Amino acid sequence: MKKLFFSTVAALCLASGASAQDRTDFRVAWSIYVGWMPWGYLEDSGIMDKWADKYSIDVEIVQINDYIESINQYTAGQFDGVSATNMDTLSIPAGGGVDTTALIVGDYSNGNDAVILKGDGDLKSLSGMPVNLVELSVSHYLLARGLDSVGLSEADLDSVINTSDADMIAAFATDDVQAVVTWNPLVSSILEDPKATKLFDSSDIPGEIIDLMVVNTETLAANPDFGKALVGAWYEVMGLMAAGDEEVLSAMAEASGTDLAGYQAQLASTEMFYDPAAAVSFTSDAALPDTMVSVAEFLFDKGILGEGAPSADFVGVAYPDGTVTGDENNVMFRFDTTYMQMAADGAL
Repeated sequence: MKKLFFSTVAALCLASGASAQDRTDFRVAWSIYVGWMPWGYLEDSGIMDKWADKYSIDVEIVQINDYIESINQYTAGQFDGVSATNMDTLSIPAGGGVDTTALIVGDYSNGNDAVILKGDGDLKSLSGMPVNLVELSVSHYLLARGLDSVGLSEADLDSVINTSDADMIAAFATDDVQAVVTWNPLVSSILEDPKATKLFDSSDIPGEIIDLMVVNTETLAANPDFGKALVGAWYEVMGLMAAGDEEVLSAMAEASGTDLAGYQAQLASTEMFYDPAAAVSFTSDAALPDTMVSVAEFLFDKGILGEGAPSADFVGVAYPDGTVTGDENNVMFRFDTTYMQMAADGAL
């Protein structure tokens, strides 16, 4: 890793254009996933409005049904933030030249993402078989990690078939689909099929599939109240969830298409960081840079680490201690614990 020898925030504040400054209206996007259901609840309950009012701003939280489309819209500048995984943040906005900050490290998948076979078998059974997944997403990464664990690679498959998350359940129900890789709540629904067999899941690679709220770095630097409002609202809901508030959890369950028991089962396979101090600790751990290097290598191998990326080091990723993996002259992805630490300190 290389050291970042200047203050990122200070440099960005100086570089921020007038378009990012003195703003009062912001928009963030999210999509259905167990760890991101709080964003819908924040909007519907008025908690987001309460925190936005505290800082004299307005924050609109918009649900987008297609996960990858939500990230594409953020990358195109239609939103100031989006719920995304570490891998998809690196490949789409950061790889596309949009400087992006992980404002909230919400959880890591600890069983929510899974490789599922129709019928009996194991990972080696996938040899010569087509597999449906959201291509070049964390599902693709999970499949690669699973195959590698039994000495196989994607080349041993018949094919990988790109399938939208919105179509995954229907696809598995057809005779043509033999295996899928997806995430909750889709995993839970598919596993209700008595023919479905889970072969591998994210608990086999803990801490590698990380669920975030990422925001435009320049916008955050010029508008710190935007970050404070988002983080304050998020951890208010985390407190309610940690306390087991059934009204809150039931609302999230219904919004995700399940019941309270179903949603609690999904939470059981999610390492949620209800305590901001826990999120800070995870984000500051030395394991994170190693994970991001592995992710960058996977993306480069698939040819999706930015257009014309010459190596896996193409995009620089900065960490809370100032270190950087990848190109320190092309830092486009930043893990910043500043605002989570404010929440931990009761300073919001």
